[in-house]
Amino acid sequence: MAKKKTKYSFINEVYEGVVKAAEVTRQGKVRIKRTDIKTALETAFVNGAKAAASGERVRFPVIGALVRKEVKARKAGKGVNPFTGEAMEIKARPATKKPRWSFPRSLKETFANKRNW
Repeated sequence: MAKKKTKYSFINEVYEGVVKAAEVTRQGKVRIKRTDIKTALETAFVNGAKAAASGERVRFPVIGALVRKEVKARKAGKGVNPFTGEAMEIKARPATKKPRWSFPRSLKETFANKRNW
């Protein structure tokens, strides 16, 4: 029986990392080392990038979303250097897949508001 692939969740990934790193002291307090938090966050971001590279849209709360963009191939051609007016060859470019980051509207509005400058 094939296992169904689940959608990547940044929050769940960070939560699992923090829960694994958490220790309870004798007084009943929860302790987490800074290096464990750092490792959990880095792991979540790396796994999110891998999920985005496989074609999934990955959302990171507050800061945006990461997705794979398909860039079309371009044929070779002839052009003119705008500075010298000299004819030149433009190289062909193969089709590629590149990361694309999109920001949420709330973050864009924060940067657009001059009070925050």
